[in-house]
Amino acid sequence: MSRPTKHAPERGNARTRLLEAARDVVRAKGYAAATVDDLCRVADVTKGAFFHHFVSKDALGVAAAEFWTEETTAFFEAAPYHQPADALERVLAYVAFRKAIIVGEIAEFTCLVGTMAQEVYASSPDIRDACARSIFGHTATLEADIEAARRERGIAGDWTAASLARHTQAVLQGGFVLAKAGNDPELARESLDHLDRYIRHLFHVAEEHAK
Repeated sequence: MSRPTKHAPERGNARTRLLEAARDVVRAKGYAAATVDDLCRVADVTKGAFFHHFVSKDALGVAAAEFWTEETTAFFEAAPYHQPADALERVLAYVAFRKAIIVGEIAEFTCLVGTMAQEVYASSPDIRDACARSIFGHTATLEADIEAARRERGIAGDWTAASLARHTQAVLQGGFVLAKAGNDPELARESLDHLDRYIRHLFHVAEEHAK
């Protein structure tokens, strides 16, 4: 099937195409290396169209982080890890789901906002903050299940549901970095296997019951 042209309505409007281009190009090349020319070429729009929708590349970066948040929020809301009745099983199912979607080329499964945050945390506070809203907003969706699992299993300790939710993202983002550095997706999957073991340890789940 040929690549649709900018006149094909199924591709959406120029703004949406630019956001999709940013999503894909930045994950493949990084934010700094993704030029406006690159983005326009992939989106099949003119530079005039780019600057009609975005006053700068950084403005596109903020919008791309927000676009990513919208896309991924819908994706994770529909994911099957919400189905188990037991709260801890939902938490473990989340980890298993994140491992299961590490497929394809590295640029296809790594995180746009994680990639941008690493690059621009000092040089572009607006993009950094948009990435933070995306990452921490996602972590917040895990907190209720983690807290319910603590309550149901009588788990005490000097950690909170919020801190464990954040740790899941630290493992994920770190796994993505390792996958990039080693050019091997298995390094990210390996990190999630260790996260699964760690969560089971926190909740005193016997090793022989681990998947």
